[in-house]
Amino acid sequence: MSEARDRLLGTAIGLFYAEGLHAVGIDRIIATAQVTRATLYRHFPSKDDLVVAYLTQVDEAMRAKVAAARTGNASAADALRAIARSIADDLQNATFRGCAFLNAAAEYPAPDHPVHRAVLAHRQWFLDTITDILTDLPAADPTPAARHFVMLRDGAMAAGCLTDPTPIADTFLQGIDDLLASSAR
Repeated sequence: MSEARDRLLGTAIGLFYAEGLHAVGIDRIIATAQVTRATLYRHFPSKDDLVVAYLTQVDEAMRAKVAAARTGNASAADALRAIARSIADDLQNATFRGCAFLNAAAEYPAPDHPVHRAVLAHRQWFLDTITDILTDLPAADPTPAARHFVMLRDGAMAAGCLTDPTPIADTFLQGIDDLLASSAR
C-alpha cells in the first residue's frame, strides 16, 4: 500500500465510524487526508470501493481478535469467553458508536449493493466461526447456540451506544455464560 492510500483509508476509517458512511463526503476525506481527488480515485475508483475497504479493515481487525482468542490451549468455552470479553471491552470504549457492520447495513440496505454484500460476508464468517468453536462443546447442535451468540452480540452492539455501556457489557457477558452453561447440559 502507498502512503497516500494508507492516509486515505485511515482517514475514512476514522470519519466513517465516527460520523456515518453517507454523512462523510469524498471532499472531506480528500481534505482531511491531504491528497488530490485523482489520488483518491486512483486507489478507490468510487466511494463504495472506499467504504468496502473500510469494512475490510474492520473485518480483518475482528478476525485478528478472534484468532488471538483461539490460540494456545484455550478450550472452546474459554475462546468464546475471550471473544465475548473483547466485544464487551469494545462496548465500553469512549469512541464506541455501535457495530460498523450493522451501521453499514442500515445505510446500505439493498442486498445486491457491494457494501451490503461486504456486511453479509463478515457476518457469515462470524457465525461460521462461532459455530465452529461451539462444535468443540458438548452441545447437540452448535448452530442454534452460535445464532444465539451472534444475536446477543448484535443486541449488545446496538444497545451499547445508546446508554451506559457498562450494564450492557455485563448483561452480554452473563448471556454468554448462560449460553455456555446451557450448552454444557
